[in-house]
Amino acid sequence: MTRIDGLPTVRPTGCPLDPPAELATIRAEAPLARMVYPDGHVGWLATGHAAARAILADRRFSSRYELMHLPMEIPGITELPPAPVGDLTGIDAPEHTRLRKLLTGRFTVRRMRVLGERLERITAEHLDAMAEHGPPADLVAAYAHPVPAMMICELLGVPVADRATFARHAHAMTAPGATPDETGAAYGALQEYIHDLVPAKRADPTDDVLSELTASELDDTEIAGLGTFLLAAGLDTTANQIALGTLVLLTHPDQLALLRADPALVDQAVEELLRYLTIAHTGARAALEDVEIEGHLIRAGETVTIALQAANRDGARFADPDALDLRRSTTGHLAFGHGVHQCLGQQLARVEMRVAFPALLTRFPTLRLAVPAADVPLRHSQSITGVYELPVAWD
Repeated sequence: MTRIDGLPTVRPTGCPLDPPAELATIRAEAPLARMVYPDGHVGWLATGHAAARAILADRRFSSRYELMHLPMEIPGITELPPAPVGDLTGIDAPEHTRLRKLLTGRFTVRRMRVLGERLERITAEHLDAMAEHGPPADLVAAYAHPVPAMMICELLGVPVADRATFARHAHAMTAPGATPDETGAAYGALQEYIHDLVPAKRADPTDDVLSELTASELDDTEIAGLGTFLLAAGLDTTANQIALGTLVLLTHPDQLALLRADPALVDQAVEELLRYLTIAHTGARAALEDVEIEGHLIRAGETVTIALQAANRDGARFADPDALDLRRSTTGHLAFGHGVHQCLGQQLARVEMRVAFPALLTRFPTLRLAVPAADVPLRHSQSITGVYELPVAWD
């Protein structure tokens, strides 16, 4: 039995957007391997697509944070507390089922269509501002971050007068050089804002998710918790997917040319960028009972770390997996997870990317990096891969 001493996290030199090379070596030998955790717990590491998908689909594995052993060291943290109110990622049925059912009905086809129409206006406004500013520009600050932030405002019903303040706090959560205290203060300010917004929506509802939830059996604390969860889950991830997706396209000119030549390719391009980057790169589950996966017995209480980035680069599932191929079929990729905890807002994220990429490339046909790719300041955290700044220029 292969036994790994800790989760590999070092990405290959010259290919910082690729998964750690050691993950591929482990996957080739044992797609499900024993792993020693920082606290000494002997659990598991899933790197193969089939193993990862099976674990994510199996309800005998728990998503509760407090049951898991941490797969990587986090300064000052040895164990995780239970999920806060509204955090769907860290809870199981029946509570997860109850809350998710209430939210699922809010992501309707009609709402996605309405949000798509507003998104086109929002992207146009930010691209106009970029053009007026002139090159060079930081694509993160000018486009990739504010566009999803404004879409969260639309989703939650943040009044127009408050949106500049909302966006400023949202940007401060991931600003380059921000200290943990500054990040925490910005997140706390947004939490407080949403908590104050809920009673206002109850008194004067509008066409948004928070207003609709006030008509449910949820109390204000639960509604505010769900609103904060939607903010945290839908802002940073989409912003970094747009920024990193643009970086990948600009450094793969052959694939960029394909997309420019065939705008109808955008749906496939979005899915391939999701698979290729897998910015939410690592997940975990705790076995509630003994479970056999691919011939291995995972015992109750053992934690399984799921290397989603490795699963999405598994050659047993995707041909030539380390190549960016906008024409490939990416059916079954795990960038949004799988099973009952699959990303609730995935359709909104797709809508945002399907509009954001073509709009950007159409408005700036000569868009290019303003610095060498190696100088782009990337962000590799315990939760997602991102980019702090993306300097771009155009003619």
